[in-house]
Amino acid sequence: MSSSDGMNYAPKGKPNPVIREGESFAIAVAATDHGHINGQVQGLIEAGATLKYTYCANHPERAKDMAAEHGATHVTDLQTILDDPEVQLVAAAAIPNERAPLGIRCMDAGKHYFTDKTPLVSLAQLDDVKAAVARTGKKYMVYFSERLHVECAMHATDLIADGAIGKVVHVAGFGPHRMGDPTSRPDWFYKHAQYGGILCDIGSHQIEQFLTYAGCKDATVSSARVANYAHPSYPELEDFGDATLVGDNGATFYFRVDWFTPGGLRTWGDGRTFIVGTQGTIELRKYLDVTTDNGADQLILVNGEGEQRMSLHGEVGFRFFGQLIRDCIDGTENAMTQAHALKAAELCVKAQIAAEKLVTTG
Repeated sequence: MSSSDGMNYAPKGKPNPVIREGESFAIAVAATDHGHINGQVQGLIEAGATLKYTYCANHPERAKDMAAEHGATHVTDLQTILDDPEVQLVAAAAIPNERAPLGIRCMDAGKHYFTDKTPLVSLAQLDDVKAAVARTGKKYMVYFSERLHVECAMHATDLIADGAIGKVVHVAGFGPHRMGDPTSRPDWFYKHAQYGGILCDIGSHQIEQFLTYAGCKDATVSSARVANYAHPSYPELEDFGDATLVGDNGATFYFRVDWFTPGGLRTWGDGRTFIVGTQGTIELRKYLDVTTDNGADQLILVNGEGEQRMSLHGEVGFRFFGQLIRDCIDGTENAMTQAHALKAAELCVKAQIAAEKLVTTG
């Protein structure tokens, strides 16, 4: 998959199966509306899952192709998946406003659910998901790929946990994305009620990283802004957004997301994260080190021991997927806690609700 195509970007890691002798872990796909499903499935299969079924109401041809690629069975009725007791987890990348209802249906059928970000688009949906988690005991897990499927971002998680930069006091995240040909995007991409707004959608990546790196259990939204600067033909689109948050431990956060990656950049977005601690700093250059041949997954660490640049592509792997499988089997929460996943979802919705819509002219 071309790294210039952000909607279908699916990193590949090294196979690292976590399934033990005598175990199996069957999964199914229930929606392929967004290309992130490729990364979700790739990560799970590398960790030892077996894809048994694929289904998509809106794009059956994509589901058929995925089934053929992985030796799975394409089905034309979601109920086939829900009725099969061998299926333990359902992965889906539905239209954003359909992700929560689909997930709740899967959970009520006794399946764990693994959705693309953003996992929901309203506080009412958040309440429904929380109720489903409590009612079913199943996981509603989220593919926050800009940390979970990026090796330098995962290594930063470990460095911070090990105290490499002391206590984190500030995080700044930048998530530019490439629009490409607007006509190549699906209709739902331009309908606010369906995609949820830019802060809710791609902003969810940024908020999840802040909560992780700063060690916050909660945060408040201090300010938020959205705008449509360059796409008047699509009035419901937000092509720019930014926000500031303060964590419950006092750490601060600023992030910016946009759809302005220029055509000349060799990847879909120059994603960066800057982390300030009381004893050092970390910079992440996730998808490229612009104007150099250093490659992706660059981490720059500065602390009392000096300056270090780490080239981490192919060095760290993607442990989240194996941890998620083991969590589903063992009833643990090592990949990500349910509270963390839903708090990130809550805060991105609250940022979207609070956002000032900038009036643009000229």
